[in-house]
Amino acid sequence: MRALTLGENGTLVRTERPDPRLTEPDDVRIRVVQTGICGTDRGVLTGKFPARTGVVMGHEAVGRVDSAGPASRFTPGDRVVINPTLYCSACPQCAAARFQHCENKTGTEVGLDRDGSYADYIVLPDKFVHRLPDGMSWDRAVVVEPLACVLNNLDAASIVPGETVTVLGAGPIGLVTAMTALHLGSGVLLVETDPFRRELAAKLLHDLPARAPLTVTTPGAAGPAPRSRTVIDTVGSLLDTALRLVDTAGTVVIMGFDDRARVTVQPLDILRRGLRIVGAGDYNAPSFPRALALAEHLPLERVITHHIPLDEHQRALELIGVTGHGYQGAKVVIVSDDDH
Repeated sequence: MRALTLGENGTLVRTERPDPRLTEPDDVRIRVVQTGICGTDRGVLTGKFPARTGVVMGHEAVGRVDSAGPASRFTPGDRVVINPTLYCSACPQCAAARFQHCENKTGTEVGLDRDGSYADYIVLPDKFVHRLPDGMSWDRAVVVEPLACVLNNLDAASIVPGETVTVLGAGPIGLVTAMTALHLGSGVLLVETDPFRRELAAKLLHDLPARAPLTVTTPGAAGPAPRSRTVIDTVGSLLDTALRLVDTAGTVVIMGFDDRARVTVQPLDILRRGLRIVGAGDYNAPSFPRALALAEHLPLERVITHHIPLDEHQRALELIGVTGHGYQGAKVVIVSDDDH
């Protein structure tokens, strides 16, 4: 099969791999239709996040079941989305239903140290595969995994309908965070420094049905930004900015992944202001079916700006600013099989 693997020095290499085989009774082999490029993928390719050289990258995948083991619930042809946050079910964290903190993660991080979905096929255990609702488009379904991440972080923030949430970063995950918070009844202050992404965010989100206001702005656009009870850093390197924008007794949620980020904080300031700094981490497994149900009510497909064939992946890297000159789109998806 065709595959895009992580090469030396953060390159993405088109290669050929043997078709993956079913090895367990509950295994499911999926013919991948498309995979969203995640901010974590971009982080790997720009040196912000580690991954195993040679791994098939990609994890935000949808497709059709190609074959399934005798213990699987699925049959060939089923339309599915994958949950790439695997867990062992046997360690103390899993026993406590904290599956996202599974102690046996090595070799199970799809697209990072376990082969992922920038390929023609992927094999996963049955419990990490979810059947799509009838009528849900591939474009909406491919954003379900990012939506699960968003729900996890909004849960950690304990957002209150009617209050304003400040979202730092208007990349794809920031857009989905804003869209979801608006749907749940919160106002949103979406802060982005890149003028292209700021303009695109305003265009994509301007007419969403919402019970609270949306403002897309840049830091310092009209004096000091108002403080919010909740600030979510979708970039992963803006904790210092978040601490400036959060109100007394408020919560900062660190959502983005950036292994290189370093921030100096003043503990006494956190103490005096009564702040919470939360690292929500990966979503817990029950968040995924919640996200799939919520996706039926959110126009998630709006955040997709480009579909790029797998064999033209270099163009995708240009669009997300890994090569070329800055961002040229929002969510970019790699198309393995043009099953539209």
